[in-house]
Amino acid sequence: MASTPPADPSDGADGHNDLVGQPHDAKAEGAVAQAEVTAERISTDADPMGKLGKPFDWRSPFFVGLAATAGVAATYGLIQLFLIAGDVFVQIGLSLFLAVGMEPAVSWLVKHRFPRWLGVVTMLVLILGAIGGFIAAAVPALVTQGEQFATNVPKYLAQLKDHNSLLGELNDRFQLEQKATSLLSSSSSGIANGLLGAGVAVFSAVANGLIVLVLTIYFLADMPRIRALGYRLFPHSRRPRAILIGDDILAKVGGYVLGNLVISLIAGGLTYAWLLIFGVPYSLLLAILVAILDLVPVVGSTIAGVVVALVALTVSLPICLATIGFFVLYRFGEDYFLVPRIIGRAVEVPALVTVLAVLIGGALLGIIGALVAIPIAAAMLLLAREILFPRLDRS
Repeated sequence: MASTPPADPSDGADGHNDLVGQPHDAKAEGAVAQAEVTAERISTDADPMGKLGKPFDWRSPFFVGLAATAGVAATYGLIQLFLIAGDVFVQIGLSLFLAVGMEPAVSWLVKHRFPRWLGVVTMLVLILGAIGGFIAAAVPALVTQGEQFATNVPKYLAQLKDHNSLLGELNDRFQLEQKATSLLSSSSSGIANGLLGAGVAVFSAVANGLIVLVLTIYFLADMPRIRALGYRLFPHSRRPRAILIGDDILAKVGGYVLGNLVISLIAGGLTYAWLLIFGVPYSLLLAILVAILDLVPVVGSTIAGVVVALVALTVSLPICLATIGFFVLYRFGEDYFLVPRIIGRAVEVPALVTVLAVLIGGALLGIIGALVAIPIAAAMLLLAREILFPRLDRS
């Protein structure tokens, strides 16, 4: 059987793209033109770019040295990148966390014959409705109760000068009047700078919130593609197990976010009812504050309880003590009744790990770190249980 002669680079049958490198001169390109002929032959309808070739020998001394050098350079570059654009990465991570948290709700809508885009739009409408409801409830209450506070200022000032009143005793002990007078008599430039700084902080918070909202919508809309792309990064032999573990982690995050939101709404509602019954002022604003702070596990409800108790102290000492007792009882009910039934089945994190995770997360990233600490701890425990511990047991 006669052997097939090599293809002539000048015969026009090559893999040169007509939209690249024109005019095409096969004779001038030499060996490249011969490779283009081979490229034309291996390109098929099933594999337009040809079949995947043999992997490189990554154990050769050249590749080992190159990998070590590149690893050091890449690590240094990543550290510098996080230092420069740390806030951006926090926004991206928070957006992805919120998107994963809302994914169970969107998937539930899709399973009930909602198109994906309609499920995302539904969640967006609910989010905007919640924000609009918060503003609609907070602004009128803030105006009304602010006017009420301004009306009561003369009474508070009179109590400050009355040494037999509670405010008078606090003034004698902490010199509240002197500190307020010193603050108000400060230079106008200092006050202006403070107002300007407050305005910049509010604008930055609003801008960051809008960025997180937009990124969350994009992540939520593309979640199926993001999920598939993430699993494509695993080798084929390990991909099925990666899917099982990864989907379980995503479900835990989603259950935690939705459960935490439900518990926060319960905390705000019970607080509002309690404050209304005992006539504590600013009840709506305080209930909203409790609902927001309760989103932060472990420490959030405690801080909210202290603030509410201080406001209740302006009514009477017995009401303040009763409010403290209410928050202590609610905290026990939340920890031992609500959290185990609403969140506990989803994350399955021991109490000690929960406290340590919240403390470490809060120290690293503040409120955001404390918010995402528990699902991250749940994911790490799952990975340790499914991967690390079995390998250690076999070693």
